[in-house]
Amino acid sequence: MFERIVNQFDVFREEQDGNEAEIFRYTDPVDQSLSDNQGWMFLYPDGSRFIFRKSGTGSSGATIRIYLEKYSDDELDLDPAKALRPIAMKALQVSDIHRLTGRNAPTVIT
Repeated sequence: MFERIVNQFDVFREEQDGNEAEIFRYTDPVDQSLSDNQGWMFLYPDGSRFIFRKSGTGSSGATIRIYLEKYSDDELDLDPAKALRPIAMKALQVSDIHRLTGRNAPTVIT
């Protein structure tokens, strides 16, 4: 799945001027140490984004986390599911997670 995600970087960038996609790294604000390969991020020009991250330390399997964020300064009363729907649909298209995992819904929503 993650190979497919990386293969979608250029497609996403070409869909809209200002779109960005990258494998991101984390910089610790205290000691400035870097942690590479922290996830796969797709960023829209307005600051909205979706991110894929792996978690889990077991010897087999992993949890795939998808983070959805939408910037808005005037639609603060929208239902989060409705507000995030376009971003969620794009994340599903990019990852093809439903076909690859056989899951049609998340197991946890926070």
